[in-house]
Amino acid sequence: MTEELPGLDLTRLRAHLDLAAPGLVGGPLTGRVITGGKSNLTYLVTDGTGSWVVRRPPLGHVLATAHDMAREYRVMTALRDTAVPVPRTHLLCEDTGVLGAPFYVMEHVAGTPMRTRDQIAPLGPEGTRAVAEALITTLGDLHAVDPAEIGLGDFGRPEGFLERQVRRWRKQLDASRSRDIPGIDELHEKLARTLPEQSAPAIVHGDYRLDNVLVTGEGGISAVLDWEMATLGDPLVDLGLMLVYQERPVDAGVPQATSAEGYPSAEELVALYARSTGRDVSRLGWYVAFGCFKLAVIAEGIHFRHTQGLTVGAGFDRIGEVVAPLVAAAHSMLKED
Repeated sequence: MTEELPGLDLTRLRAHLDLAAPGLVGGPLTGRVITGGKSNLTYLVTDGTGSWVVRRPPLGHVLATAHDMAREYRVMTALRDTAVPVPRTHLLCEDTGVLGAPFYVMEHVAGTPMRTRDQIAPLGPEGTRAVAEALITTLGDLHAVDPAEIGLGDFGRPEGFLERQVRRWRKQLDASRSRDIPGIDELHEKLARTLPEQSAPAIVHGDYRLDNVLVTGEGGISAVLDWEMATLGDPLVDLGLMLVYQERPVDAGVPQATSAEGYPSAEELVALYARSTGRDVSRLGWYVAFGCFKLAVIAEGIHFRHTQGLTVGAGFDRIGEVVAPLVAAAHSMLKED
């Protein structure tokens, strides 16, 4: 029996698929919410033979420019034949009359998002190191893709990217303000004052981390997921944010996969990235501080939606607690930088 699926009407979905993608689905659909993720809603649906993943924006309060289904769908479709592993896309629907919001349907790829130490531990220290190295190698593969060659030459505006990013996330913060956050406005000002010279532009994932990829039983990466914030810009923002997740996990109450025996240190991963890409990482401290700021704003937005009763999933009652520590960490990184 299908569990309650907030935001997904299976009858409407099936009717739309029969019209827009005839032959994709056979029998009646059942589904479940895929756990994890505090942003877009993700569901696994099946007709008993095949399985697909459906993605749509969260219920209720949605920040402008966030949760862009067409953007996520386009970048994954474009990356299909590159070295970057992505699910095959099937259908994009921007008609909000079907499910109440835009959504897309993609292939269900086998693999596990490694969030906790218990999940990655069976791979052993060597397997754990292999996963981390594959994470960095895959990031380097993404940043090596020529956007114009895969039809993404107009996917973003690399010029002035960092300045716009700092400004954008300040606007996102203002859209979700519901309480005083000491030091966050000063942090924004410092980031804006100390912009580094931009690295050569590339496709930016926007939320690259271990639990946004699927890991196979052999320790390889079968797919990179969650492309909702992808764009063209300075790729070092991906590396900086990935290190924030590694060093300062949002769900601090659960031992993280990145703390497992064999998982390389941040310094080792940065060195591997620098060797494999040839990029200058001397100002990485700024990018890590910016990653803290961005993650603090995202967490504050989730906290805001939770206070309005508009979120689905566990852990939302504690998400607001990570904002202040992230702001403090960012100030520390800027001092070191």
